[in-house]
Amino acid sequence: MRSEHGAEKPLVYSCSGCSSAAQMANYIALQLDRRGVAEMSCIAGVGGNVKKLVKTAQSGRKIIVIDGCPLACAKACLSNHQLIPDHHFELTVFGVRKKQHEDFDPVEAAEVLTRIETRMQI
Repeated sequence: MRSEHGAEKPLVYSCSGCSSAAQMANYIALQLDRRGVAEMSCIAGVGGNVKKLVKTAQSGRKIIVIDGCPLACAKACLSNHQLIPDHHFELTVFGVRKKQHEDFDPVEAAEVLTRIETRMQI
C-alpha cells in the first residue's frame, strides 16, 4: 500500500495476547493503520509461517513492532525470519502495566499512541 506521497507505508505488527498491555499494543497498531500512518499485517501469520504473510514481512518495507511487555513476542516472530524492526516499542517502557483479566485504559492508550507517533518521526 502506498501513501499519498507515493512511498510505501511501513508495516506495523503487534502482539495481541490476553493481558491489558497486549490488547493496548494491538489497539495502537490498529490506530496507526486506520490513521494511514502504517499498514497493519498479521504477526500470527508470520509466526505460523504463512507464506504470503512472511513474503509481505520480507518485502523490504520498514517495520514497526509494538509489544505489550518484555517478552516481545511480536519481535520474536519476526526474528525467526531474520527480520529486525526499524522501530520496536515495548509498552511497559512507557509505564503501561500488564494486567491479567482487565481491559486497557483508553486514555492511557491515546497518550501512548501520541508518544509512539512522535518517536517514529524522529
